[in-house]
Amino acid sequence: MIRTIRYLSHPQVAIDPAKDVRTWSLDEVGRARVDALARSGALTGTSTIIASGETKALETARPLADALGCGLRIRDRMHENDRTATGFLPPDEFERVADRFFADPDESVLGWETARAAQRRIVAEVDAALRAAPDGDVLFVGHGGVGTLLYCHLASVPISREYDQGAGGGGCYLEFTMDARNRIAGWRPMEDLTEKGAVPR
Repeated sequence: MIRTIRYLSHPQVAIDPAKDVRTWSLDEVGRARVDALARSGALTGTSTIIASGETKALETARPLADALGCGLRIRDRMHENDRTATGFLPPDEFERVADRFFADPDESVLGWETARAAQRRIVAEVDAALRAAPDGDVLFVGHGGVGTLLYCHLASVPISREYDQGAGGGGCYLEFTMDARNRIAGWRPMEDLTEKGAVPR
């Protein structure tokens, strides 16, 4: 059976240096984007939503699951690449470290989880979740960093920030089918779901 699988990164968050990054919430723009997608009906046919346990991912996933009336499953190991060694970094410094994270995938940058390890983790989580998912389309809700690593694996390209979702605060999605994973398209803004619909089956 051909099923459409989507991986959606959470949209904009309220940055709070005093809080653990894993507990950051969506900001007003992020919540509005999720609400618009939930009301659009663009994800009709989705039977299961599978989310990271981080707050911002759950705040993206729950309104979508409620609107669709479908199950929400949480997989804590779908979290973003582990950056607890440094905690919050100012934006400019974060970008420099993130560049190194992608450029040297087998090296731990300032104690971060390596890109290679994060890729193995997210691929294993997605594969395990798909094996357990019922019929119907599946939506994963997670994070841009590990989402990019998932893309690199599925597209059979080297780990590179070239394939990252880019500036804009997140809220982008990847889409592929069970029987044509290697034809995965790159990141697109979540608004494309409502404007263009899904890729042809």
